[in-house]
Amino acid sequence: MRKIILLGYMGCGKSTIANRLSKITNIPFVDLDKSIEERTNLSINEIFQKHGEIYFRKLERQFFVELLDSPEDLIIGLGGGTPCYANNHELLQGKNILSVYLKASVDTLFERLVTNKSKRPIIANKTDEELKEFIAIHLFERSYYYNQAQHKVVIDGKSKDETTQDIFALLA
Repeated sequence: MRKIILLGYMGCGKSTIANRLSKITNIPFVDLDKSIEERTNLSINEIFQKHGEIYFRKLERQFFVELLDSPEDLIIGLGGGTPCYANNHELLQGKNILSVYLKASVDTLFERLVTNKSKRPIIANKTDEELKEFIAIHLFERSYYYNQAQHKVVIDGKSKDETTQDIFALLA
C-alpha cells in the first residue's frame, strides 16, 4: 500500500505528471481536489463560498487521511495549499509514503499560469505584475511546508517526460 504524493504550487504540473506516472507504473492517480469535488458534488470554489475555508480544510484533511489509509497503492496529487494546513505536512513523512515536491521558480510558474488565468479564480483578475508578486509571496509563505517532502524535483527547463522520469527514478 505505497502512496506516492506529489505536491507543489499551482501550475507546477502535479496532475499532468501524476497522470503520466500512473500510466508507466499502473498505479492509480487520485487528484485530492477532484476527489473532494466528486464526493461533495460541489466545486472547490462553491465549498469556499457556501461553507468557508475552515470547512474546506477540514474536508481536505479528512479525505487526504482516508486516501493514505486506503489499502491500495495510489499516486495522490495534492492541492497547492494542502501541505500548509491542518498539519498535513506531517503526513508527508509517513510509512510507505514517497512524497515529492515539484519545485518551480516564480518565472516558470508565472509563464504557466499567465496563459490560463481565467481557469483559476484566485488569480483570474490579477494583472501580470500582480500575478508575479502573488506567486512570489505565496511560494515564500509555503516553502517551509513544501520542503517537508522527502524529495524535491526541480521542474524548471524540463519537459514533462524528463520530470516524470526523474520521479520514476525515485521509485527504484
